[in-house]
Amino acid sequence: MAGGKRRRRHHFSRIHDISSGKDSFRDEHFLIGGPGFSRIVFCNDPECVEAATLGYGGNYVRSTKYTLATFLPKSLFEQFRRVANVYFLICALLSFSPLSPYSAVSTVLPLVVVIGVTMGKEIVEDWRRKRQDIKVNNRQVKVHKGDGVFDYTKWRDLKVGAVIKVEKDEFFPADLILLSSSYDEAICYVETTNLDGETNLKLKQALEATSNLVEDSSFREFKAIIRCEDPNANLYSFVGSLNLGDEHYPLTPQQLLLRDSKLRNTDYIYGVVIFTGHDTKVIQNSTAPPSKRSKIERRTDKIVYLLFAGLVLLSFVGSIFFGIWTSNDIEDGMMTRWYLRPDDTAIYYDPERAGIAAVLHFLTAVMLYSYFIPISLYVSIEIVKVLQSVFINQDQDMYHEETDQPARARTSNLNEELGQVDTILSDKTGTLTCNSMEFIKFSVAGISYGRGVTEVERAMARRKGSPLEEEQGGEAEDLEEKSSIKGYNFRDERVTDGNWVNEPRPDLIQKFLRLLAICHTALPEIDEETGRVSYEAESPDEAAFVIAARELGFEFFERTQTSISLHELDPLTGKNVERSYSLLNVLEFSSSRKRMSVIVTNEEGKLLLLTKGADSVMFERLSRKGSEYVEQTKEHVTKYADAGLRTMVLAYRELAEDEYNEFNKAFTAAKNMVTADRDELVEEAEEKIERDLILLGATAVEDKLQNGVPDCIDKLAQAGIKIWVLTGDKMETAINIGFACSLLRQGMKQIIINSETSEVKAMEKAEDQSAIDAATKASVLHQIAEGKALLDESSETPEALALIIDGKSLAYALDVDAKDKFLDLAIGCASVICCRSSPKQKALVTRLVKVRTGGTTLAIGDGANDVGMLQEADIGIGISGYEGMQAVMSSDIAIAQFRFLERLLLVHGHWCYRRISSMICYFFYKNIAFGFTLFYFEAYASFSGQPAYNDWYLSFYNVIFTSLPVIALGVFDQDVSAKLCLRFPLLYQEGVQNVLFSWERILGWAFNGVVAATCVFFFCVRAMETQAFRKGGEVVGLQVLGATMYTCVVWVVNCQMALSIDYFTYIQHLFIWGGIILWYIFLLAYGAVDPDVSTTAYMVFIEACAPSITFWLVTIFVLVSSLLPYFIYSAFQMRFCPMYHQMIQWIRSDGHSNDPEYCQMVRQRSLKSTTVGFTARLVHSRRFEEKSKPSKQFEERPGSQ
Repeated sequence: MAGGKRRRRHHFSRIHDISSGKDSFRDEHFLIGGPGFSRIVFCNDPECVEAATLGYGGNYVRSTKYTLATFLPKSLFEQFRRVANVYFLICALLSFSPLSPYSAVSTVLPLVVVIGVTMGKEIVEDWRRKRQDIKVNNRQVKVHKGDGVFDYTKWRDLKVGAVIKVEKDEFFPADLILLSSSYDEAICYVETTNLDGETNLKLKQALEATSNLVEDSSFREFKAIIRCEDPNANLYSFVGSLNLGDEHYPLTPQQLLLRDSKLRNTDYIYGVVIFTGHDTKVIQNSTAPPSKRSKIERRTDKIVYLLFAGLVLLSFVGSIFFGIWTSNDIEDGMMTRWYLRPDDTAIYYDPERAGIAAVLHFLTAVMLYSYFIPISLYVSIEIVKVLQSVFINQDQDMYHEETDQPARARTSNLNEELGQVDTILSDKTGTLTCNSMEFIKFSVAGISYGRGVTEVERAMARRKGSPLEEEQGGEAEDLEEKSSIKGYNFRDERVTDGNWVNEPRPDLIQKFLRLLAICHTALPEIDEETGRVSYEAESPDEAAFVIAARELGFEFFERTQTSISLHELDPLTGKNVERSYSLLNVLEFSSSRKRMSVIVTNEEGKLLLLTKGADSVMFERLSRKGSEYVEQTKEHVTKYADAGLRTMVLAYRELAEDEYNEFNKAFTAAKNMVTADRDELVEEAEEKIERDLILLGATAVEDKLQNGVPDCIDKLAQAGIKIWVLTGDKMETAINIGFACSLLRQGMKQIIINSETSEVKAMEKAEDQSAIDAATKASVLHQIAEGKALLDESSETPEALALIIDGKSLAYALDVDAKDKFLDLAIGCASVICCRSSPKQKALVTRLVKVRTGGTTLAIGDGANDVGMLQEADIGIGISGYEGMQAVMSSDIAIAQFRFLERLLLVHGHWCYRRISSMICYFFYKNIAFGFTLFYFEAYASFSGQPAYNDWYLSFYNVIFTSLPVIALGVFDQDVSAKLCLRFPLLYQEGVQNVLFSWERILGWAFNGVVAATCVFFFCVRAMETQAFRKGGEVVGLQVLGATMYTCVVWVVNCQMALSIDYFTYIQHLFIWGGIILWYIFLLAYGAVDPDVSTTAYMVFIEACAPSITFWLVTIFVLVSSLLPYFIYSAFQMRFCPMYHQMIQWIRSDGHSNDPEYCQMVRQRSLKSTTVGFTARLVHSRRFEEKSKPSKQFEERPGSQ
């Protein structure tokens, strides 16, 4: 397209209120050249000397955690943030000194393996991010190479000042200034879904001075200088100027095209790069990938600190006793412990220097008791988390067939956090919704048409046991046929196929459908091959309206500067006829007006005002004559809203020519005003004409939720999880989707905090920005205070409140002196919806909730505008949708649909939390049990520093003989099945309340370890200290006692594991019993090695232990006595105070899982008094029914299912 083939001219001046490129300089433009506005861009000459001296960065972007240079120091820092690793490093260094009670290699090797495995895992995870970065940075775009020649260049090689050509449906590779486009008016359509979450297209227009650069060859001699603001994070503002020759032109956001937005409905555009890479606004809105650690991991560190403190205390106490006994070894020249030869010994046991010996013993003891702290804990957790992530990735119930997207755990550090989520902060567009609107119902002349069923209605029907779905089953085939038309899901044989002509009021239906086909700003595109008309609209609901009109016989097919042409179904002849309507004015939609109108003349010369808008502003503008069907229409609108549909009321009236001329004069004058109150004057003129309307009816459009969203939100609400929605959409859109997904419901009081109050609008006329800011902040604080008062009043009633706040108000609510008040109000509300939120505000809200509440936060989104939020939250979930991968690249876990969040949290989250918690508790139990046998033996041996066990017994305890069963526990154990996790959602609260990893539970396991160690040591010593073991009659020595104690420890901790497991697989059996068998095999093999290597283990099993019946009897007796206290406690706890998961286990084990009454009894404890979701809607509706039918108030209890 080197020649830049031009499309036919579209005249938008009548349709859109856009800049013509002749704007005068505003106040902010005089800041250019000052602080914060110093950027200079040499257009079409990025290699010039002046540009090189400015040193602007390249366009390469990365989302990785490490670089080649930072990997080693940063990853080592990550590893040694863990206090246990620091401790083992110190022990490894000291092991090379004579102080060490064991060999250096047996200490260093486990530490190297642990650190190496963990760093290897970090490399693999960061390489995945790197591959995503490579894919993005290697995308290609056409760049001007000189002499009017454009050629493809990789995104990463773009430089500031380069002129590029972006073609239809391509993403912008950097922040650009629009120079020209394929349209004569130099306009282009831009989709910003990845930036602000909005699906409606934005219209941009180049300066008139550059609009003639329409071909590649036009850029041979093009030179210009842009002076503008420095890189910043504000997506919605831009200040700059273009110096072209001797002329200076102001640049505004109207000319700014942002990276990661997409060119739509435009063949191509030319633009100049002004911000690249990390200077672009979308990257400025993101933050560096944080190093996230779970709450359980942080608590594990505290336990390690506690164990280390206990270890130091034991070492200190032992050293004191050692020093005292050593100093007493020689008294009055007599040796009390002569067999130690205190008169001929090293400094470590010298009675003359007992104080120094005690200090040195302290260091030895600190090393010896290192087995209190499990060196393999962290690496075992890493292995378990990776395997848990594999199960998440391979879960078929979280696989989305349509997009071929499975769930992907991009990092495994946060698996257990999935089971502790307290608050979910969700984006709306593309996360809760499918980015599409569907026309589904309408009401005309008091009659409702359309038999479609919404997701909300289906879920409500399932809750109530209604046969709704079965009744609709016969129409499934028709539904599939209709749903193939994007934006249209209307089914009603009374209207389709031209049957509306037989309805009671076909004249009103005709006017209704005609209004849908005319009152809009969409553009038609005709496929030359098929002749099919498609539409590009500024919003998806507007597209749905014109598509519905087309499907029902009123096809909009052409727009010119002054006319709109339709193919209409003539009710008299039954044939399609072409009619043209002269377009006189467009009265645009705004959030304050909540309506739009067009004024046209038909072929008979009649002046018609056609209006559509929100019911809150339309019904009050009806004339008495035009209100014939208002009550029925209101009833239908309420019914549609209850079904989660977005409604719009349609009305019209004929205008007298004098009235129109008077309006047009005032309207045109107001539009041409350049004063601060221009918009207000325009609205006043529009207000005068939009009155005395005649009601036609109402439309119902489904803001299409993703499948299963209402059910998912309902289940998460039953699990006690709070849900906030943070969206860049308008407030009206966000409220509608809140109703659709049951975060809001009819009758729920709404606290709306809006910056557009009358006081603020009055201040805006004065143009004093500081006064406006002060007034806006005061207004926001006042609204927050009023909301808090309403919240305090409602605390005495069961009614729930919803908080809805816009982006400008949110900016003030997040100020230091206001954010605590805002959070207090928000936490007390059942639903929170933040509208018009910028990416940075989303991140700030997430941080506020995370820091101030202390609960685990989960953020979920699909666009680049959600990246900051995902990174700020404890857990970031990216939706791998149809457009863009920015959210996925910055997320911790990626899923294809919001509904998969239910299984991810309630099933995998609960399992991972339980597994990791039980695993860590068990780890500390087995190490305390092992460590205390060392301590007891130390005391038994006068704190001499002599270990009870062989060096390699010590090293292999955590690495081989007890490591695999605990890994199997962390990967495979299930307290309840996935089906029961979903059936009893309150089970999830075990993680939110952290009942399985509370300090009470941790200390209970530690006490269990002390009890086991006490039984092992004292029973072994008392039973064996006088026993003869060898054929020569030698009594038990260190070798036999150590082997026997170690055997008992291995049996006890592995059998304790068997008692703790709820869900046995053959892998658990293999690891538990295999670990015990492996110990005996090792004892045989190691004992057969040369005594210089095996030392105290030489032939100990074959010659001493195995032949003795005492060895086997002691093992059995110690095993039973050590496990008996735990068994008694577990039986008592299960019988008299069972935990919630144990109650569910009863259902499973007693065979009552299919008994509805028995399940209902237990489920009642799982159903919290929720305030959002379908459960809350059902309860609310039943309460209403009880109030209206007092005689039946006890027939059905609220909350029953």
